[in-house]
Amino acid sequence: MDRNAPDAGSAESATIAGRLVAARRQAQALPQYPGELPRDLEAGYACQDAAIALWGRPVVGWKVGKIPADWEIKLGEERLVGPIFEGAVQAPGANDNATFAVIPGGFAAVEAEFVFRIGTDAPVDKTQYTADEAAALVDMLLVGVELAGSPLPLINALGPPVVVSDFGNNTGLILGPEIERWQRLSTDELTCETFIDGHLVGEGGAASISGGLLAALAFALSRCAQRGYPLKQGMLVTTGAATGIHDIVAGQRSRVSFGRWGDILCNAVAATPLQEGA
Repeated sequence: MDRNAPDAGSAESATIAGRLVAARRQAQALPQYPGELPRDLEAGYACQDAAIALWGRPVVGWKVGKIPADWEIKLGEERLVGPIFEGAVQAPGANDNATFAVIPGGFAAVEAEFVFRIGTDAPVDKTQYTADEAAALVDMLLVGVELAGSPLPLINALGPPVVVSDFGNNTGLILGPEIERWQRLSTDELTCETFIDGHLVGEGGAASISGGLLAALAFALSRCAQRGYPLKQGMLVTTGAATGIHDIVAGQRSRVSFGRWGDILCNAVAATPLQEGA
């Protein structure tokens, strides 16, 4: 972990992390950011580190998100990462619905994803990866849906450092089928569509991911290793919102269609406070 990062381990980071975690546990929206806005990605990651420790569950994967171009110029990075925790991954059957518990008054969205599963532990002393080096660690590629969520209704408008601070705006992940022999497929074959309440809200695919799927994985491998979290065998890595970010509220239903790899169905419901120890 980067102990030289601005605000790393500071009391302010710990205080903000505690408030964000408490809001998630209590299923309560936060109309305002609970502290001074993190000024850069390192300050955001310092909050994220503190929140990971407070959440108290193993990290089983990482979401990768694209940083908007105007922010990329300011921050010097193209992407960001956030943790996916044990207990937050669903793998429903082909005709079953997953459930998305959304915080009333907070932010919630579904994102079509292509998801890598890591086949072997990444070297603990390696902190930079090329796409080819990332590919060598892949066990499989699956289709999936990221459940993006936060107590902060305007989390995306507040900027990437804020997104980073609150678990990368992640609530969970739904896994679909494996894409067999994915290395032999062109990006044009990996397409998807997102529907909410039966209405088409986004189209795209692997070609929508800047630099390609493996570039996103290489970033996750590099950034996590630099922070002291080298990826482990079995971890899942989402690669980016392939059809966009689609807001959803309790009572709505989403369907993400991946063509011959099937559909992923999800019902959004109102979140309730987590029980002690959950």
